[in-house]
Amino acid sequence: MRVKKPLLLVMAFMLVASILVGCMNNDSTKKDTATDTKDGKKSLIVYSNSVSDGRGDWLTKKAAEAGFELKIVEAGGGDLLNRLVSEKNNPLGDVVFGLNQMNFETLKANDILVPYEPKWTAEIPEGSSDKDKFYYPLVEQRIIMIYNKDVYTEETAPKDWTDLIENEEFEGKYHVPGNLGGGTNRSVIYGMLMRHVDKNGGLGISEEGWKEIKAFFDNGYKTPEGEDANANLASGKVPISFTYSSGLPGIEEEFGFEAGIVSPEVGVPTTVEQVGIINKRKDQDTAVAEEFINWFGSAEVQGAWAEQFGSLPVNTKAVAKASDKMKQIGENTKIQDMDYTFISEHIDDWVEKIELEIF
Repeated sequence: MRVKKPLLLVMAFMLVASILVGCMNNDSTKKDTATDTKDGKKSLIVYSNSVSDGRGDWLTKKAAEAGFELKIVEAGGGDLLNRLVSEKNNPLGDVVFGLNQMNFETLKANDILVPYEPKWTAEIPEGSSDKDKFYYPLVEQRIIMIYNKDVYTEETAPKDWTDLIENEEFEGKYHVPGNLGGGTNRSVIYGMLMRHVDKNGGLGISEEGWKEIKAFFDNGYKTPEGEDANANLASGKVPISFTYSSGLPGIEEEFGFEAGIVSPEVGVPTTVEQVGIINKRKDQDTAVAEEFINWFGSAEVQGAWAEQFGSLPVNTKAVAKASDKMKQIGENTKIQDMDYTFISEHIDDWVEKIELEIF
């Protein structure tokens, strides 16, 4: 039976249309975008070293209410940085936050970030973000020495990290890091080493500086497996320790004691937690990641984060939500003047030397 010409034309048109639709569908599946779940939430893999003490659970819940489905990958600062660098050619994450400005400089130098500009940039202090727009600040953390007020008074407590080394009374009474994978532990170390910069010294540090670090570890208490440094602090067994500023309220609440804060004349190390978008490939669609960062860094969410976890937000509109404790730490401690570019260039070598020769 012969098929009429009009019918042949219709059939041919339908065939071409179906091929075109198939091609379009195939192209859309190749786009590198965060996948929407069946209930409409936008999925993101988020890397962070700042999701302990319930932060990750809180963020996951609040983000879900805002339409995001997060899978959070947690690690210490140094370990997370190493992971991101090792995954450079096959990145798995979409967003990273919590690492400090030095770590983000390393990510930037290794082409692991993509530039963008969140909607809340006008709400952060001028000059506080990366000039090339690869990362932006969220939370300021002051790295503080603390002591148990049931054991020491303001007069009898150490006044500086050097007191721990020079005063035999404090031998074995202060906690020292058991590893240098985390950003807080590293901050304690570079805060001490940066007082002894010597370009002709080993790895840019004078011999005196390396002797001081060795004495710091030799005279301190390295918490063994099965013990908790914060529990030892609260019980008075090891009544001197250190923490990042927003971690202090949680420690006091969990262990039921009050900590004193040491404010060295030279100042305290400070880290500023940043946020950025991970570079997956040239044609990636960053829309969902940008939308998430617009939400997470907003005054509303950063204010709520500050209320919940005692942080000190960089967003100026969110600072009012910070606790009196955080405001007190901000007022009673000053920031140690340090060259963070120099630290970024040397920190890995310093850590390696300490782990090989001192630990």
